[in-house]
Amino acid sequence: MLLTITLTQQPATDLGYLLHKSPGRVHTRPLAFGPSHVFYPEATADRCTAALLLDIDPVGLVRGRRPGPSLEPYVNDRPYVASSFLSVAIADQFGTAMNGRSKERQDLADQALPFEVGIPVLPSRGGDALVRKLFEPLGYAVESTGYPLDAMFPEWGEAPYRTVTLSATIRLRDLLSHLYVLIPVLDDQKHYWVGDDEVEKPLLGRHKLRQNLANRFARASRNYCWPVESLKDIRIAPFHVSAPRVCDTL
Repeated sequence: MLLTITLTQQPATDLGYLLHKSPGRVHTRPLAFGPSHVFYPEATADRCTAALLLDIDPVGLVRGRRPGPSLEPYVNDRPYVASSFLSVAIADQFGTAMNGRSKERQDLADQALPFEVGIPVLPSRGGDALVRKLFEPLGYAVESTGYPLDAMFPEWGEAPYRTVTLSATIRLRDLLSHLYVLIPVLDDQKHYWVGDDEVEKPLLGRHKLRQNLANRFARASRNYCWPVESLKDIRIAPFHVSAPRVCDTL
């Protein structure tokens, strides 16, 4: 699971100060579902790219649960598609940047800067239209490429995955917050232990588009719900802690 963020304003290596991650080394942090890594495949004065790589452990996701006879919990798209797990990694690795703070470059943190975002595998059952509907009103230029479900059987249609590049002149805090919220909205992953009545609750007011975002965001957050049978099962997920602070940025 990969996300890249590129700054194209000189000196582009200031991206390291904005993200609080030095381009000179790899930054690894453990998460419950696998480690996340931040590294810089390119770091020049003209162009600097930070890559967030999430190494999902599909077996670890279901360890200690009762997944039933199906192989789906073990063989699925979770290790490579951008999902709510990536949102957790964004908040964990870039939490200070999401709050708009930079000890060395606060003036840049407060400015709108030219950024490019690359998401190699973004799930979107609504296709290109949904990706554009979510990001273009926020000021992003969107490049979106789809793929056939099977090249040998074109009549099967497109796969529900796209390669997406976003470009905008925007504050880094807003960029990270938009990704944090909208990636799970596009993933729209469902889990059985949250009732549909919870999904129907209005979370962002009366605006129809915001209601749709809220519903999809709620469904995606089911990744961090689990049955509780004793005190040992009670946990607080990073997603639950940080979600309220970014929902109001849309």
